[in-house]
Order: sequence, then C-alpha cells, then structure tokens
Amino acid sequence: MTGELSPIDKAKFVAAKRAAEFVEDGMRVGLGTGSTAAWLVRCLGEMVREDGLKIRGVPTSSRTAELARDVGIDVISLDEARWLDLTIDGADEFDADLSLIKGGGGALLQEKIVATASDQMIVIADAAKEVGHLGSFPLPVEVIPFGWQTSQALIEETLVSMDVMGRKTTLRMNGDRAFVTDEGNFILDLHLGRIGNARQLAMVVNQIPGVVENGLFIDICDQVVIGYGDGRVEVRDINAGTVSEDRLDFVEEENLFSDLGD
Repeated sequence: MTGELSPIDKAKFVAAKRAAEFVEDGMRVGLGTGSTAAWLVRCLGEMVREDGLKIRGVPTSSRTAELARDVGIDVISLDEARWLDLTIDGADEFDADLSLIKGGGGALLQEKIVATASDQMIVIADAAKEVGHLGSFPLPVEVIPFGWQTSQALIEETLVSMDVMGRKTTLRMNGDRAFVTDEGNFILDLHLGRIGNARQLAMVVNQIPGVVENGLFIDICDQVVIGYGDGRVEVRDINAGTVSEDRLDFVEEENLFSDLGD
C-alpha cells in the first residue's frame, strides 16, 4: 500500500498515476517494461476494472504481457494493433532534450519498435533519472549471439573516435550465464561515463555488424512525467515547450497494491 512505499516507489507511483490520465477509452497503448512501467500497468488495470476503461495494450516484454493480463488489460500484438495511439514507458536516464537511455530491463529492442510505432511516447520516471548529460547509466547494446565477442571488439574500437569518457564494455550476465533477451540475443553494456554526441553514437554503433539495436532513444519521447517522493508530479512537453506541476494525494488502494510485487 502507498503508506508502506519508499520515497522512490512513491515517486514512481505518482508519475505512473499521472501518466495514466493521458489514456482514453478505445486507445491502443504501448506498455513499457521495468519497475516504473509496472506501476503504470497496475494503474491502467485498476481503471479497466473499476472505471470500465476499454483499451488494448501492446506489451514490450513477456514480463509486461503477463502483468497486463493479470490486471485485466486486453493484450494484443503490435502486428494486430498495426499502429498505436500512445506508448508509456520508463527510462534509465533522460536529459533536457528528452533524449533517453533505455534497456536496463533488457527489453530495449521491443521498447524502441513499439515507441516508434506510436503517435506519442510518454516517459514516466522519478526525478533521479534526470541527468545533465547521458552516459552515467551504462548504455545497453543488443547483439546477436553469433560472434558477439567480435561485435564487442568492433564497438570498443569504434568508441575510440567517439565523444565519450569511458570505453569499457561488459557482457550482461544472468547468474553465471549470459543474459538473453526475449528475441534470444545478448546485451553488451557500454560504460561510457558521459556521452557528448548521443545522436552520432547511436547511428555509428548501429552500423557495426552483429549489433541489433542500441538503447539511445533520440527524438522519440514527446513528454516526460516526473514523480517526486512527496507526491509532486511535473509534466514536460518537448513539442509544446510547456512545463506543468501537480500534486497527487496518496490513498490506500487495495486492488492496486495487493499481491503485485515488482
């Protein structure tokens, strides 16, 4: 329940709660992956159950699909939806231009496909995710398993000429084995420290053989909803150039919080 949430979870919850207000009856909605996006799915599920909201959700991972079905959201594939009205997802980092690093949860490929197949993308995040320059969070790069070490070497060689602080790369692990994405690929995490030119880096990395996609989301996000632990919510619209602030009261919502661990 909300009274038992940590400040960071309260921030995630109020951001998700506020973003859910953008969802309207009949929409086809992309559902993100990660802890903040999970709050959004729960909020939408409550609206479906309690308010009769009728939406179709396109999940960006098998984990999100399972949660969405559990809370009563009608789940369809992107091929069935063809195009989406809105995608709401979290981010590992965002900057003043609403450029993002995503992929900490390992779903960056589906997340980017779904986000770019939408009329609008809204990012929900706690205030700690805002940075002056992208790069403190390791940049995920999805690569095919075949020849992944060659792809890694080519990436490291390419980083020498890029405007970044660090060039260390690591294979993401799941215990003693390589982490495997929903598409059966591996993820290389690039520990760059600071990215000087995110647009250039994204384009160059994607040209390397074996690379499927990278976690830089450039010119994709339209709005960011930032939550704070005291209930404040800030909404920034990059297209309209507007910033608005609100405050959400915490209430006990048994249907939303019971039996739904992150």
